[in-house]
Amino acid sequence: MAGACLERGHEVIIISGPVSVAYPEGAEVVPVVTTAEMLARAVEIFPGCDGAIGAAAPCDYQPRQVATSKIAKTGQPLTIELIETKDVVAELGATKKPGQWVVGFALETDDRRFRSIVKLEKKHCDMMVSNGPEAIDSAENHVEVLAADGELLDTISGGKEEVARRIIDRIERHLIQPREGRQR
Repeated sequence: MAGACLERGHEVIIISGPVSVAYPEGAEVVPVVTTAEMLARAVEIFPGCDGAIGAAAPCDYQPRQVATSKIAKTGQPLTIELIETKDVVAELGATKKPGQWVVGFALETDDRRFRSIVKLEKKHCDMMVSNGPEAIDSAENHVEVLAADGELLDTISGGKEEVARRIIDRIERHLIQPREGRQR
């Protein structure tokens, strides 16, 4: 996604956890470790941006309690309680200013379109890209692009770079150009 944005002349800031991804030259990368750090940096940076694309999901859950040292074996079962993390895209969607836009991604296994529309509304997104788990670690992808009202804008299949270019095309045509036209 970042490469496709840069190709179109957009300024790109990537807020990323520790991953083995080579980000494109020209993008500013803001490293974070936890979902809470990602949220804090996104909330700090977003007010100066035209829009946000939440293309990869940070952790949805975190341990309720984090050990500060090694947990020794006891021979007994160990229970780990997980709690939900705050949703970065939902926070940005809820706090966007007039003229800003937010695009989310929904990776779903069942009832993809329905669940994507629910996320679209819940997260206050202007567009949602729905895909499935087959996209993980694959060179190919198949997505549906949904407008804010749930309308299917496009179904895109192919290599991930081409899919990204077509998603950026949809963002430009449906979110960026209409707003630029109103400002003139």
